[in-house]
Amino acid sequence: SPAAARGSLRPGLLRGRWPPALQLARRASKAVTRHWKAMHFQRQKLMAVTEYVAPRPPVTGPGRLRGRPPRPAADDGYARLLRRQVAEAFRDNRMIAVCQYSPLAAEDVALARHYLRRHNIEVKFFLNEVVRPVLSQSKYRNLLPLFVGRNVVLVSPEAKAKEMLRVLKSVPQISLLGACIDDTILSRKGVENFAKLPLLEASQGQTVGALALLPSRTSSLLQRGSLLLVALLHQHLKQLQAGAAAAPGSPRGSPETPAPSQSAQSP
Repeated sequence: SPAAARGSLRPGLLRGRWPPALQLARRASKAVTRHWKAMHFQRQKLMAVTEYVAPRPPVTGPGRLRGRPPRPAADDGYARLLRRQVAEAFRDNRMIAVCQYSPLAAEDVALARHYLRRHNIEVKFFLNEVVRPVLSQSKYRNLLPLFVGRNVVLVSPEAKAKEMLRVLKSVPQISLLGACIDDTILSRKGVENFAKLPLLEASQGQTVGALALLPSRTSSLLQRGSLLLVALLHQHLKQLQAGAAAAPGSPRGSPETPAPSQSAQSP
């Protein structure tokens, strides 16, 4: 029975027998180990070296010592050479395009430069620290907002916007930001619209044809009155000759005219 089973598990009866499979034992709580401990010597030195030291307040008053004035930065020859190259590139070219340059493999850069050079378009890499001082003192100062980050400049003595856009379409790492063509600043949309315009030679031919048509029409209008007058006189002369030939007794070739005496008599 259950009661007999519980009675058989008394401590006195467990002596000399095997212990039960489950035993409950009460253990003591763990000791506190978070006691203060001295910092290691190397850590003390590191903390002392990296400790923040607040700057001292400036000394004001008549007894303050005046320091030496700061020396201007020396302008070396290499910086002047770079600025001269930037000025020449902007002065000697009709088309100046500013593009955003993303990381690109050296082989792709060489290939894009080769394709652009076929159309007489050069690729220039200028630092913003060199370009910005030059543009701030020139007529291209409105291009300064485009020179942010890493840029590349495409220059050409001719306005070949269509060829440039065709090459840049195959190189997505070089994105066009804006351009200055014939001293006119254009956005990316403006450059695309400029590329859709016909060639200069075709436009000049159309203009010359339109201008030559107006004088020819003017000349024909001016000559129309004289030609009509000549035709009327020629027709009148024919009529007079036909009337003189049809009248009897009159000399050939002259119209018939009555005598003055006969015209004065009346019945």
